[in-house]
Amino acid sequence: DYFDDAPELEMHLAKNPKNKHLLAMVQEISSLCDIHYIRQKEPLGLGDAVLRAEKHICDEPFAVLLGDDIIKNDTPCTRQLIDTYNRYRCSVLAVEEVSDAMVSSYGIIKGKPLEDALYLLEDIVEKPTIEDAPSRMGAIGRYVFTPEIFDCLHHTNRGVGGEIQLTDAIRLLNARQNIYAYEFSGRRYDTGDRMGYLEAIIDMALEQDDLRGELLEYMRGIVGRLE
Repeated sequence: DYFDDAPELEMHLAKNPKNKHLLAMVQEISSLCDIHYIRQKEPLGLGDAVLRAEKHICDEPFAVLLGDDIIKNDTPCTRQLIDTYNRYRCSVLAVEEVSDAMVSSYGIIKGKPLEDALYLLEDIVEKPTIEDAPSRMGAIGRYVFTPEIFDCLHHTNRGVGGEIQLTDAIRLLNARQNIYAYEFSGRRYDTGDRMGYLEAIIDMALEQDDLRGELLEYMRGIVGRLE
């Protein structure tokens, strides 16, 4: 909806010449890209969600971005993965070190270090216990895949939680071709976590010139009341 045409809004803005710049902005947004979408009819897991997009991908490499992971960096995380893909022409996972308490919430990789921040994937385990985890490097919500992942998803049975796990399909793909894991640069906010959601809102708001002053004043007031 955000990127779609908005005829009623455009008509409303066009009535007042003072809104000329706003009208141009709205029209520009609707011309930035074409959006194709499909709904996942049942909550059958991330692997199933990715599989729903197969008909839009054809035989091309593609990126997967999970909306609850916000990653801030001058070079976007997905750009970093694409650059790695262009070097090796293989699928690439974004990874970062996670705490012991969070290991059981991620797909944890076993990887062979190749160079700074880059690993050759040897295995990946979905939501392991700390004792079973092969490392503390967890896959987060950014991927670049070769189209062969779809065949692997078609051959993936339901796994943890009765869902089609993307992790299981990655393991199948890894048996056929190399996969790389890249420890990305940037600050990640996990907005699926309550604290991560709050941190993202506060940090992003503090970067806005029209909000920073008022927000800082409000936060100082909160600290004062707590003291």
